[in-house]
Amino acid sequence: MRIIAFANQKGGVGKTTTVQNVGAALAMFGRSVLLVDLDAQGSLTASCGVEPEELEKNLYDVLDGRATVGQIKRSVEGLAGIDLLPAGMSLAQADLAFAGRIGRENMLKKAMSQVEGYDYILLDCPPNLGLVTVNALVAAGELIIPVQAEFHALRGLELLQSTVAMIQELNPTLRAAGIVVTLYDKRKTLNRDVFNELRRAFPDLIFETRIRDAVALAEAPSHGKDIMAYRPGSAGAEDYERLAKEIEKRGA
Repeated sequence: MRIIAFANQKGGVGKTTTVQNVGAALAMFGRSVLLVDLDAQGSLTASCGVEPEELEKNLYDVLDGRATVGQIKRSVEGLAGIDLLPAGMSLAQADLAFAGRIGRENMLKKAMSQVEGYDYILLDCPPNLGLVTVNALVAAGELIIPVQAEFHALRGLELLQSTVAMIQELNPTLRAAGIVVTLYDKRKTLNRDVFNELRRAFPDLIFETRIRDAVALAEAPSHGKDIMAYRPGSAGAEDYERLAKEIEKRGA
């Protein structure tokens, strides 16, 4: 079972879109997948057709010990082999609520010990380096970093790398598994230049698949669907299927 955290302290880089669609592509390949929404905004939850406001309990309650994984787990409608642990606004309280708790960095790892029977667990981290993200990196075996091909991409990666180095004191098995460029437009010189610079700086990490900027990728979540279900055969569907294959290959 591979536990992969998708993290970037910068928002708007296509992280949630990547988690949802990589998960959907893996499920299409016959893999069993658990998606875990760690962002209080609940974007992944809503993108999977579940309204966070309507949930009695969410992942916060699991971290707090008031619910089990089985009690909050939802099947993702229309796609066999993929389940969801939903988020809610209560997760926004986590940093303060758990600040004085002994073992607070291991709450998610403890929760994940209840989980079995999946090929992949994909963790959608919030866009910051707070306690919830730390929990994800302690629980995960691998980290994938979605980045936009823009000027500040390298600087953000350096900050995230320093955080990973600190986390490895708590989780020595954590490794960076890849960097994926999202919202890519090959017509833009800056996008091409940044991708080439990332490839030079991180030759062993950069995925060759680039997720092209596409309207359908932005539209699909509002319909509660992944891109393969919403627009099969589209550029976005092709890109995420290729990325999922690259992820599978790196874990072989």
